[in-house]
Amino acid sequence: MNLIRSLWCVVLIAWLVSGCSGITASSDGPPPVTDARQTGPLPKDAVPRAEARSKYGNPKSYVVFGRRYYVLSSSRGYEQKVIASWYGNKFHGRRTSNGETYNMYAMSAAHKTLPLPTYVQVTNLENGRQAIVRVNDRGPFHENRILDLSYSAARKLGILSKGTGLVKIRALQPGDQPGTGQTRLAAGAGKGVLNKVGIYLQAGAFSLRENALRLKTRLASMTRHRVWIQKARTAAGNVFRVRLGPMQSVADADQLTREMLKLSMDLPRIVIE
Repeated sequence: MNLIRSLWCVVLIAWLVSGCSGITASSDGPPPVTDARQTGPLPKDAVPRAEARSKYGNPKSYVVFGRRYYVLSSSRGYEQKVIASWYGNKFHGRRTSNGETYNMYAMSAAHKTLPLPTYVQVTNLENGRQAIVRVNDRGPFHENRILDLSYSAARKLGILSKGTGLVKIRALQPGDQPGTGQTRLAAGAGKGVLNKVGIYLQAGAFSLRENALRLKTRLASMTRHRVWIQKARTAAGNVFRVRLGPMQSVADADQLTREMLKLSMDLPRIVIE
């Protein structure tokens, strides 16, 4: 019985990984220029509805590229500011992690740990545009990315040309009203006026200031970016967070992350403020 259960787990993980959006996305891109849907009307937002958890794509945990991810038991209350990317033509028509077929023209997305399916409202923090998508896939498996949007969702949010965007994700339950005005935007945002948002890397968090100072000193010797300690009060007591930034771009954050990993440092956490 244990052998059968183990074999079933292997099959399930193989199914999950086969649908991951960001495994080999280096040659991905938009639809062919001959496809009229590339510039046609955008689809309507996904409408949150009650759905059973997918039979596939929801193991307790799974491993991709040597890193283990733990699937959340619920999406209720989930809210986070992250870097989003998008995936398109390369994966169009392929199977998603929950066994559906990926349609780059649908309002959908991939996420590493949210239950499948989950509906989320996505707000572009730089221009105020919003979209509601249905998460039905796993990915993107890039150090600093959390959400992979479909082509149409990325187009609606205005991040196609940049490839990435700074966004706020909020999970929606059936009957929830999409939020409006939740993000403080610059005057005219949503009409092409960019809002200033900072990208930071959090390299560690410590209960002892001395440990934070040691990490700060090490980081300061290897980067031109500002390294500082943020003191915060939590239920467990004081915490000292070592942060770098703000970064000038997502590319800067990616480069510094790679340098830290080469030095066997822990993977830093992206913070958007």
